[in-house]
Amino acid sequence: MGYRISEYGSDLEDKLQTYNKINGAIRRYFGKQMNKETKLRIYNITAKAALKFGSADWVLKKRGEQRLEAAQMKFLRHLIGTTKLDKEKNQSIRKKMGAQNIVKEIKQYQKKWLQHVQRLDTNRLPKQALQYKPKGRRNIGRPRKRWRDQPHLEDQETGNTPNPSGT
Repeated sequence: MGYRISEYGSDLEDKLQTYNKINGAIRRYFGKQMNKETKLRIYNITAKAALKFGSADWVLKKRGEQRLEAAQMKFLRHLIGTTKLDKEKNQSIRKKMGAQNIVKEIKQYQKKWLQHVQRLDTNRLPKQALQYKPKGRRNIGRPRKRWRDQPHLEDQETGNTPNPSGT
């Protein structure tokens, strides 16, 4: 899947670092020579693709979601020439640029991946890993958040459609 095991941090940290490097290069090398639409295209093709690669198996926690959104907004704010001091909302900046929230895109990507794995034959390794239930006892304490326990994936796994009323 493109997952790199690192002793220094998680795959999310590595992807964010790569994402920020690409965005810095876009800002540095294409500064004022290029119009915003072209910069946004380069951003979508390179930086966003580099960030999303391998994100299908991330367990997104609240802190990770915040970091992803902050990294995206840092680039978009620079692109339209605003700062945080201008107090412009993230939604309005995304609307101006025609960009979607990166966290929502990653969650959609994860849903697609889950649907793909569910269609696989039962002898395929990704499907076996998804259906695996370990034997024995868990460690004491709160269980770690698992990939399949993420709220946006629960309805896909059971085949139920989410209830819009929330009941």
